[in-house]
Amino acid sequence: MRADTRDDTGFDLAALRAALTQASCVARVVVAAVRGSTPRAAGAAMLIWDGPAGRAQSGTIGGGALEFEAANAALDGPHPRHSLQALGPDLGQCCGGAVELFFDLFTAADMPVLETQDVIARGTGDMPLSVRRALQGARAKGERPTAQFIDGWMIEPVARPARPLWIWGAGHVGRALVNTLSPLPDFDITWVDTAADRFPDVIPDGVTPLTAQTPERLAAHVPQGAEHLILTYSHVLDLAICHALLQRGFSFAGLIGSKSKWARFRKRLAALGHAEADILRLTCPIGAPELGKHPQAIAVGVAAALLQQPPLHARKEIRA
Repeated sequence: MRADTRDDTGFDLAALRAALTQASCVARVVVAAVRGSTPRAAGAAMLIWDGPAGRAQSGTIGGGALEFEAANAALDGPHPRHSLQALGPDLGQCCGGAVELFFDLFTAADMPVLETQDVIARGTGDMPLSVRRALQGARAKGERPTAQFIDGWMIEPVARPARPLWIWGAGHVGRALVNTLSPLPDFDITWVDTAADRFPDVIPDGVTPLTAQTPERLAAHVPQGAEHLILTYSHVLDLAICHALLQRGFSFAGLIGSKSKWARFRKRLAALGHAEADILRLTCPIGAPELGKHPQAIAVGVAAALLQQPPLHARKEIRA
């Protein structure tokens, strides 16, 4: 286990808002700081509440015994508070490190204030000067502060999905992809198809469905830094979307299909005026063929490939 990375995707207000529809109060437990080998890094968080069907949870701080004990204690005692857990001596875990946990409690009345903030700082008493300086320093540099615990106060940026992902097609593979990728907090998913009845009755949180009879026309309005997965029911539509995205520009675009489909598409895109170097920026097939052709297997392979992509700011220049 590594303690040199961070899980500071941010304070997930959407998850808190959803939990508060099921309970009058929700406890939030965040890994405030770590020392040595630990299951998760600073910034990992979970929500605990008593819902209609009993105790409920979303998110994870990892660690088995650590999470079990924290979940049991989350709704009790004073809030906010923090505690230090030595994973080996206190909990009998194999990890040799220690975890500082920060416990807080929220109600629906807290949401209007929270939703006006880009950075949430919580603790007991007046805000310490050290916390003010950390916040001011981040603002002066135009940066989001990392999740950090200073003098009993927890500082966290509000979670903002950083990777716009457009999924073109709501068939079996499109549904598997959405179900696999939507829980990942970094993706802001837009899901496109030609008719509303092609979407499932329940759309996962954080996914925006769009209906367009000529979906390729939407490409002109897509952020140039977006990522795309093209898997409609029609090769004609797939080709039109590829053509439109090559004109628009993208950071990644993947096309479902076989080697023979890809060979035909390369010829047709070249006939539409695209240079070979630009056409080869498209990825086809998507996923990991060795995993098989089951929709969920394709989704697992695609998710793994996307997660291995470097951050957008570290990639080569996006070209139209």
